[in-house]
Order: sequence, then structure tokens, then C-alpha cells
Amino acid sequence: MPTQREEDEARIRRQIGRIVEGIRAKDLEGLRRLYATDVVSFDVEPPLQHVGIDAKLKNWERAFAFFQDVDYEVRDLTLTVGDTVAFGHCFGRLSGTLRNGTATSGMWVRGTFCLRKTDGDWLIAHDQVSVPLDMSSGKGVTDLEP
Repeated sequence: MPTQREEDEARIRRQIGRIVEGIRAKDLEGLRRLYATDVVSFDVEPPLQHVGIDAKLKNWERAFAFFQDVDYEVRDLTLTVGDTVAFGHCFGRLSGTLRNGTATSGMWVRGTFCLRKTDGDWLIAHDQVSVPLDMSSGKGVTDLEP
């Protein structure tokens, strides 16, 4: 018999899977259901933070505008689950076919998710995406692979 923590971890893994599905489908309303309304997101593009679900979805809308077809991949997802909060980290890659027909393999980024259990549902309250920084040039390093 699985423990509550094991059940919650399985639910969170399914939730991350729904994010992947939502991105691939460019389904903003589907993605909306996965985030807390007060989500704070630190993404790779300005500004320093996107606050609230509308700002988070606007960020996804801008990303989707570049793509005719989009794919998303998650690797090495590791989770730590408590009773009402959880966090995880992984590598993620957004890729696909750009609007001009050019295929792109995208770049790997580092992702962190912080989730809060609300009315039995695990919602993302915070996420952060980053790339390593080359200290000598001050530029992000986007050609690394996990």
C-alpha cells in the first residue's frame, strides 16, 4: 500500500507531465489549471519576475508565438514532498519548428518547481528557469546537455 507521500509524489509527477502536454499543445487554459493564481515565476527572459497567473501565461503566450509546432522535454526530475509543500528540480528543453519553418533543437535549461497543496491539488506556486553564466563573458551558456 503506497504511503500518502508516495501518492503525492505520483500526483506531482503527473502534474509535471500535464505541463509538458500543455506546452506541446500550446494550451494556455490547460496550463492555467496547473499554477497557483499567485504564482511567482523567474524565467530566462526579462523581467526578473513574472507575478500572478496572467503574467505567467503571457510569458508562455510570447514563447508559443515563436513556434509553429512546439515540443518540451523534462529530464532527471527529482522531487521532495512534504504534507502541503513540495519542490523539485529538473532539466527542460523547449524545441520545435519555428514560424518560418526552421527546426530548432532548443536549449537545455535548469528548472525548479515549488508546489503548494491546495484543496487536494498540487499547484505550482513558484518556478525558476535558468542557464549557467560564463563569468568571463557575462553571457548565458546555452549549448550544454544533461
